[in-house]
Amino acid sequence: MMPRTLEPELLDSLPPDHPDALHNRRDLRLVNQLMGNHRWLACTLPPRLHPGETALELGAGTGELGLRLIAAGVPVDGLDLWPRPTPWPAGRNWHAANLLTFPGYAGYAAVIGNLIFHQFSAAELAAVGAVIRRHARIILAREPARSRLSQYIYRGLAPLFGANHVSRHDGYVSIAAGFIGDELPRALGLNPAEWDCECVITTRYAYQMIAIRRA
Repeated sequence: MMPRTLEPELLDSLPPDHPDALHNRRDLRLVNQLMGNHRWLACTLPPRLHPGETALELGAGTGELGLRLIAAGVPVDGLDLWPRPTPWPAGRNWHAANLLTFPGYAGYAAVIGNLIFHQFSAAELAAVGAVIRRHARIILAREPARSRLSQYIYRGLAPLFGANHVSRHDGYVSIAAGFIGDELPRALGLNPAEWDCECVITTRYAYQMIAIRRA
């Protein structure tokens, strides 16, 4: 089995307006389309939210997923180190903060993450999981599935869609930091006696987790 390894991502060293970061956003948009990440989250979250509940997107980036959900009538706020995107609605909160130290999780019944959890170590996932699971009823995640084959496929596809050096590097190391089996719910400390967790690897090499707190 391919061991999970973490390496620094080049994007984290760039300011949001750097040309390489802007190109990476374009590449990530294509990766999300190829993996079907936004579509899956947009279909999976709404029917599971109860009336009056609000969702928080971790690592919301440019806000594209959140804007899609908001346009569909889903109440979502964003959390990211990057500044508030210009099109983000005035009626929705944008928290420019570190998700590891964010103090406002108590206000959210649902927490969603798209290509974000793989960026953290086991210790960091345990720490953020300890906070999230105290308050959230729903946790959804869409991450890279860890495999040598998906790395080889990405290495071959990236040049074909014009990925720059940041995207080629970060995509490869992201897969190495991805998940298989029940690794993510275990890393977040989701006790099977309290949480119903479903983890699946799709044909597009996406790892998806649906975690629902038992009544």
